[in-house]
Amino acid sequence: MKHFLLGIVTAATLAGILALARTESTASHRNGPETTDLKIETGDRNPWTSLKINTDASQFQFAVVTDRTGGHREKVFSRAVLQVNLLQPQFVMSVGDLIEGYTLNEERIKNEWDEFDSYVKRFEMPFFYVPGNHDLTNKVMVAKWGERYGRRYYHFTYKNTLFLCLCSENPPDMGTIDPEQREWVAKTLEANKDVRWTFVFLHKPIWTARDLQKNGWAAVEQALAGRKYTVFCGHVHRYQTFERNGTTYYQLATTGGGSRLRGVDYGEFDHIAWVTVKKDGPPLIANVLLEGILPADLKLPDTEEKGFPVRRKPTHPVEGKVTLDGQAVSGATVVFHTFVTETEKYAAVCEGRTDELGRFKMTTYARFDGAPVGDYVVTVVKTSKPEVEGEAPQSLLPAKYADPTLSPLRVTVKESSNTVQFELTSN
Repeated sequence: MKHFLLGIVTAATLAGILALARTESTASHRNGPETTDLKIETGDRNPWTSLKINTDASQFQFAVVTDRTGGHREKVFSRAVLQVNLLQPQFVMSVGDLIEGYTLNEERIKNEWDEFDSYVKRFEMPFFYVPGNHDLTNKVMVAKWGERYGRRYYHFTYKNTLFLCLCSENPPDMGTIDPEQREWVAKTLEANKDVRWTFVFLHKPIWTARDLQKNGWAAVEQALAGRKYTVFCGHVHRYQTFERNGTTYYQLATTGGGSRLRGVDYGEFDHIAWVTVKKDGPPLIANVLLEGILPADLKLPDTEEKGFPVRRKPTHPVEGKVTLDGQAVSGATVVFHTFVTETEKYAAVCEGRTDELGRFKMTTYARFDGAPVGDYVVTVVKTSKPEVEGEAPQSLLPAKYADPTLSPLRVTVKESSNTVQFELTSN
């Protein structure tokens, strides 16, 4: 939503906001302090802008942490807990993928949840669980969730604001809102139709699927119609916003989950969403990078959280340029694919994005680290934003370059610095 405040803020700036927000009062005086909490001598001319403290009894702030797992990196999430404590929100929300999962081994499932719980118990405020595909991979994991946490979807209200926590994972039907949950959503929204705002939390951005009737999201949006609301999700490990039904849906990046960490321009960073709900108007949402939340001594405490072991092949620098009919192609995504014999499908190995001159650098595991040695099929994709809500993005390049089974582009990466040129044609 265009009225939302989106920003990447530092902890120093946020701390200043929080310090002012500690006063709890609703009184307001134009020519003097608004409460007796603020005592200051005023004159005809004063060295301040106003004495109206930025607080209200109905105002509150909460944080949203996003994906911890999917190849989690050591110490990131456990430190994020301590960093959020520095900011002191009223409570903390989540969008799933809290453990690595993808196992039927009950002991391993227990150990992973025990580890995660040991971290979130260090929050100095309530933490609300939302499940992801790593948390509910199979029926065994669903049962273990039920034994520990009970409901997979639920709601609560706080200061006339509704929080709707959904479950998008119902194995074997992943990325769906099941019929029973759809019915529950409709009843819950009807029972809370007079709230000032509604926040929806789920793991996957299932509104990007082809059939929203089949996966259940159409029913959720129908139930939400006519009210003011905001949606948060994760899963993709890349920050993105979607404009739907006159509101903004936020796909958050990571709070420790696997990421190439190419930075803000790529939507790849560790962060939390900081949400301020005010008396009037839409909520204010700021993206707070973890690297900007530091204690007074500028040192983050050590933690025992280990990373998930990821097998990495040696990589070698790859850079190049993309042209179409001799003209540089900007804003295109370049992907190297390899054919997997076992699945008889192509798998993406690394990715790059072209700048205004058509130049790109490939990334496999970490920012611009290149690609492993090998022969690859290359795809180049550039799409436009839909002019009409709900329409699929339109390709701005010939379709053959977007499909690894059709693309004529090939590249061989060698044990050295590699420079390549992809000359696309409209024919």
